[in-house]
Amino acid sequence: MIDKVAMVALDQVAPFEVGVICEVFGTDRTVDGFPGYKFDVCTVDGGPVTTKSGYQIMPSADLTPLADADLIAVPAHSLNTRAPEPMIEALRAAADRGARVLSVCSGAFLLGEAGLLDGHRCTTHWQYAEELSRRFPAAIVELNSLYVDDGQVLTSAGTAAGIDLCLHLVRSVHGSEVATKLARRMVVPPHRDGGQAQYVEAPLPKAPDCATLQPLLTWLLTHLDEPVDVESLARRAHMAPRTFARRFRAETGTTPHDWVTGQRILLARRLLEETDLGVDAVATRAGFGDAAMLRHHFSRRIGATPHAYRSTFRDRAAAVQ
Repeated sequence: MIDKVAMVALDQVAPFEVGVICEVFGTDRTVDGFPGYKFDVCTVDGGPVTTKSGYQIMPSADLTPLADADLIAVPAHSLNTRAPEPMIEALRAAADRGARVLSVCSGAFLLGEAGLLDGHRCTTHWQYAEELSRRFPAAIVELNSLYVDDGQVLTSAGTAAGIDLCLHLVRSVHGSEVATKLARRMVVPPHRDGGQAQYVEAPLPKAPDCATLQPLLTWLLTHLDEPVDVESLARRAHMAPRTFARRFRAETGTTPHDWVTGQRILLARRLLEETDLGVDAVATRAGFGDAAMLRHHFSRRIGATPHAYRSTFRDRAAAVQ
């Protein structure tokens, strides 16, 4: 069970992520039948901290509540922020006695500094995932997850994914009925499909600075609806198939099939976002042939179905379902 929750805050803390944690665990809704928590906002010395938006937050305590909290939540903060040693020690001590630790977005870096990500599956905002892996090589960073529950350690991607994680924890501890009722109260979905891949900014890559393949790649981008294979592409590039495949990987970092599939996915994303074409028409225009093949590749690459992706990124009233 979770009865006591402590949220730790440092200077340059992100106010939205602070609000997410406070909304789920720090708002008293017991009069409406929701579970209640002893909730504290903690700083190292009990003094105020300045948010990334410039205003200050006045905590309710220093680090003392971490000593017996069931859950310690860490909101996002600047990547340049370094946690003082007393906070690191308090986090480690809490983890050693079995307390859950939860981070939102870049809060995962604070858990990493305390050594709490070592050997654990975890995630953070997709923009910071590579840096998280670099700083904490013993962590198992999952780029595409909206959140990761690895038992004692729970981490989420950016911003709204913190809501997903907090509701997931409520669901795990108190059951689906309570979590769904809370989501309805917060006017948010009780569960979101897919992963971070559907939110990653992925513009069409620039063609490599290579006189050999640049014209071919440019041609491919305007003929994605046509069937292609290594042999036909090799002929167009005036190379033997094996030579072409090696050159293609050397210059793009992937295989012709993977590159073309990736470009078709990008085209499908734009068509789902910007047009009213049905899924079958999108599949044809993007070169997948039929809706089943589009769903297969789209779900594998993006972590959501074309229908769910369109529902997320288009006005539901304007989308053709």
